[in-house]
Amino acid sequence: MAFSKKKADPISDRARTLNQQIAALESEIKKLDTQIQRAPTPKLRSTALPLGASVPHGAEPPPAPKPARHEPVFEKINQEPLQSRADSESADHFNELGVRKYDLPALWGRLKNHFRGPTSNNPRLVNYLAAGGVHGLRPMRYEKRVARNRFILLVVVLFLVLLGVISIFVKNH
Repeated sequence: MAFSKKKADPISDRARTLNQQIAALESEIKKLDTQIQRAPTPKLRSTALPLGASVPHGAEPPPAPKPARHEPVFEKINQEPLQSRADSESADHFNELGVRKYDLPALWGRLKNHFRGPTSNNPRLVNYLAAGGVHGLRPMRYEKRVARNRFILLVVVLFLVLLGVISIFVKNH
């Protein structure tokens, strides 16, 4: 019976399996390297002969036949759908004077996406960080609270400085 059984850490388990795979690959590389070093003489294959036939080391291959000249082949491409789409785009996005129209909903969407920030590639890791599930890291809610308090303090200080400047200006005039 195990009274104090710890849960397996998934990060260390994954690191252990990756280290085992690396060790296996390194041993395979060493084995292949020794096989390459033991090879007596290289076998040469000719690229000039058809099907890459073997050629003795000292013999010269026969001259290759000259390639026949062919005219380039051009295919006709139907570009009408592309042109019609471009025409409809231009009609929708430009007015009769050729000036681009304002697209307020698209502008609003771009602004929202700009301030929203990028989405995460690993939402599970984000959940661990937000909840403080990774040992040694502070939870995101704590970091957010610290940043919020700094911002509020900065706004209060700037407000007091601005109030002092205005009061000095009013007294002098």
